[in-house]
Amino acid sequence: MKLGIEGKVALVLGAAGGLGSAIAAELAAEGVRVAAAARTADRAEAVADRLRASGTPALGLGWDLADLGVADDRIGRIEAELGTVDILVNNTGGPPPGPAAGQTLETWRRYVDAMVLPVIAVTDRVLPAMRAQGWGRVITSTSSGVVAPIPNLGLSNALRASLLGWSKTLAREVGPDGVTCNIVVPGRIATARVRALDEAKAAREGRPVESVVRESVASIPVGRYGDPREYAQVVTFLASMCSAFVNGSVIRVDGGMIPSI
Repeated sequence: MKLGIEGKVALVLGAAGGLGSAIAAELAAEGVRVAAAARTADRAEAVADRLRASGTPALGLGWDLADLGVADDRIGRIEAELGTVDILVNNTGGPPPGPAAGQTLETWRRYVDAMVLPVIAVTDRVLPAMRAQGWGRVITSTSSGVVAPIPNLGLSNALRASLLGWSKTLAREVGPDGVTCNIVVPGRIATARVRALDEAKAAREGRPVESVVRESVASIPVGRYGDPREYAQVVTFLASMCSAFVNGSVIRVDGGMIPSI
């Protein structure tokens, strides 16, 4: 299957994390020019260096997404050095575990500013060019909690679910212009974030982390955690020419873990 995206330009947010770095690498392997954004410039540049070493033009961008005022500058750099953004991968870090009840309003505001508003603002910044050229891909990575809320991840369940409604609405608005918007839902993918959540659960329940992992694996029909590259390959398909009729969808990459239909 020819994905047909060689020479396109992608912006990958959260590109230094386990999922983001895998997505950046898979896109680069297809000949996509990748702008890798990470919280600090050194982490972003490390990702870009790896991509350039494989022969792909890449740009590293230090970018604290909570600072909404820098979006225009960062995207302007991408446009000047790589070209207009054709593919946007919205990928943000997650909040700490905790209940939905009893969180301070300041905590809610902090994570809305870090996880929701940047996704909307960055997407709004790149959409006009996508619509003008008649082609674009907006792919937003969330969590299995948007389908089946995860106990003790109250902030994540609520805030990521808001992006689900936003993306579905946006898909209807921009679909006629050749731009697709889809949500990708990771299950238990072997990343540092999932390891940290397993460790937090183990500490909370007073048992070894290996016990938590075994219990979690038992809930996954394929019998293991996912590899970040497996997740990235699905995202790359959604970024491709082959996915033109996939729009407004929620794609699960979970090994069958989520029990609902």
